[in-house]
Amino acid sequence: MMKKLMSLASLLVMLVACNHNGEGQLTKSGLDPKNFVSEVHGKATALYTLTNADGMEVCITNYGGRVVSIMVPDRDGKLQDVVLGFDSIADYVGVEGNNFGAIIGRYGNRIDHGRFTLDGKEYQLPQNNYGHSLHGGPEGFYTQVWEPRQIDDRHLELTYESPDGFAGYPGKLKVEVAYELTADNALIIKYTATTDKPTIVNLTNHSYFNLNGDPSRDCMDQEVMIAADSITPIDSTFMTHGTMMAVEGTPFDFRQAKPVGRDINADNEQLRNGKGYDHNYVLNTGQDINKVSASIYSPKTGILMEVFTSEPGLQFYVGNFLDGTVKGKRGVAYPLRSAICMETQHYPNSPNLSQYPSTVLRPGEVYRSRCFYKFSVRR
Repeated sequence: MMKKLMSLASLLVMLVACNHNGEGQLTKSGLDPKNFVSEVHGKATALYTLTNADGMEVCITNYGGRVVSIMVPDRDGKLQDVVLGFDSIADYVGVEGNNFGAIIGRYGNRIDHGRFTLDGKEYQLPQNNYGHSLHGGPEGFYTQVWEPRQIDDRHLELTYESPDGFAGYPGKLKVEVAYELTADNALIIKYTATTDKPTIVNLTNHSYFNLNGDPSRDCMDQEVMIAADSITPIDSTFMTHGTMMAVEGTPFDFRQAKPVGRDINADNEQLRNGKGYDHNYVLNTGQDINKVSASIYSPKTGILMEVFTSEPGLQFYVGNFLDGTVKGKRGVAYPLRSAICMETQHYPNSPNLSQYPSTVLRPGEVYRSRCFYKFSVRR
């Protein structure tokens, strides 16, 4: 009986996905919604599509809350897919540590050796990266199936309840992530969370952007701006220890836009530690959602993406661990540095560093974080 009920649930999800995208109809990015109708951890997955009158399209799956594709018009009006992703749920599950486009939590980025102390009690998290806990561990939010609710063509809500003690984190955490595609081509992501015990929270999105629309090549020609005067430097295990480093006079200065590849191979200890750019930037926008925190511009397509956030930091990562062995949408191999990540966040290892903004959430409080990815073109 249980198997029959699960099969019926899967059929219902398939019908919903097909009805939304048109029966047998591919998305503008060439995705087949049927390839996302599956089960992970016994829960149904599907593909959800957001569209607006300008022709922009965003495809999201409730497996990990992943942004699978973003189609935006270039300077000639041609739609370009500007994020890396995969053609099916099986492809996502089949790549170890795959967090492409996903919701990251409970704690985005790294915690030193997976340990932190809260209210006098020490907690141990899974260690999955150079001895540290990264992105919530191997069973982080990017591996979970979220409960979907598509409100209309431009709004999708995903919810997930993380049990007390799961992956070592205290407290039952209820999370909602709301996606909105605006009329003026912005993808808004709003995070909300509550807990029944003191815990730590740091949520973000891990989309890999390539505004050239060609992920078979690197993105070193794309121009990046980051509104930050300093970074939190890292050691050779990518761990942050509470200090700040000014970007002025270093390859890390992106206060004025420059090609991302201009200084990436400079002789610099921090670049060696990160194998390129893989650092948290201390934003100087004062957590003002109305100020541009960062941007990427493609001279090839004319597409500009501006990042707005209520967070104090931004992890700037340039695909240093992509090596051509992972094949994404349409079988394209993703080579070294073929994408740029702009992960809005609190700083890495904050639970162990009192000088950093706190990531503690207590009962009765509401965690809120917002991020806008705003697309436009330069003629």
